[in-house]
Amino acid sequence: MFFGISDYGSFVAAIVLFLAIPGPGNLALITSTSKGGISGGLGATLGVIAGDQVLMWLAVAGVATVLATYPAAFAAVQWLGAVYLAWLGWKMLSAKPGDAPVLNIHPKHYFQQAMAITLLNPKAIVFYMAFFPLFVDPLHHQGLLSFAVMAATIAGLTFLYGLGMTLLTHHLAERMRANPRIGRGLEKLAGIFLIGFGVKLAISK
Repeated sequence: MFFGISDYGSFVAAIVLFLAIPGPGNLALITSTSKGGISGGLGATLGVIAGDQVLMWLAVAGVATVLATYPAAFAAVQWLGAVYLAWLGWKMLSAKPGDAPVLNIHPKHYFQQAMAITLLNPKAIVFYMAFFPLFVDPLHHQGLLSFAVMAATIAGLTFLYGLGMTLLTHHLAERMRANPRIGRGLEKLAGIFLIGFGVKLAISK
């Protein structure tokens, strides 16, 4: 037992698995690194962490229950997130050589962009609301301390994962700079994926 968390090792393994699943956060991290280098990737990583922390504590506070009670509010936020992701994807698809990047090179913009993408996924609140109880022992639960340890673990693992992805993406980007066509092709592909994520978020129940 670790701070009221049952099977802490499985909890860590599950988080690592979820981090590796392709999604908007991963796409924002890769795109930020390819555009802004290591500082851009780290900025996006911190943005994802900040967004996740907000959603986790909203889940702990019971916001998921409120969203379930008022489905119109949930649907409104869900559609907002879908439109935002699709807009980013369209900007990438329609960008021409020489245009300003969709994600600004300044690190603080990467942070804001990644945090916005994370926050505009209301299903994450419901996910955390369902996920946390799986690893909480009712007999040994230590209240907010148990959730704080969970949140800190997720933040730490996300940072390590983001750092690894940033270094790997930066290394590959350096090799591809000699051929701008590859970079433009990857940006178009990223745009298609973002639009796909937006559509999926809009039509999911």
